[in-house]
Amino acid sequence: MVKMDENELIRIAINARQEAYAPYSGFRVGAVILCEDGKVFTGTNVENVVYGLSLCAERVAVAKAVSEGCRRFEAVAIIADGPTPCPPCGACRQFLAEFGAETLIIMANMNGDIRKAKLKDLLPLAFTSEQLFNK
Repeated sequence: MVKMDENELIRIAINARQEAYAPYSGFRVGAVILCEDGKVFTGTNVENVVYGLSLCAERVAVAKAVSEGCRRFEAVAIIADGPTPCPPCGACRQFLAEFGAETLIIMANMNGDIRKAKLKDLLPLAFTSEQLFNK
């Protein structure tokens, strides 16, 4: 397991957040994934005028990590504006579950509030490949 300070991950997510494309909601989100091998990948939300085509920061970061060969995540840090730390949406929780229920999720807001949980605690009874192959 590669260790990286959670404050460093949050700092990287804050920097990523600056590149968010959120002209409709104004809700800018940054995410960073720490892979098992120590590599990090960032993502930002990318909105679209057709709202259903918008991408969350977490899924952008996952796509970047996977496209570079990373399949095991140690931690994901997410930051956004808001009165409370920013949790991943349901779709992002399911998307992240593909790569490990033990992933640490670090949720933060721009006020400095932080909350942490394992993905399995944010998405209990996730749909996984076990449902497909265990008949």
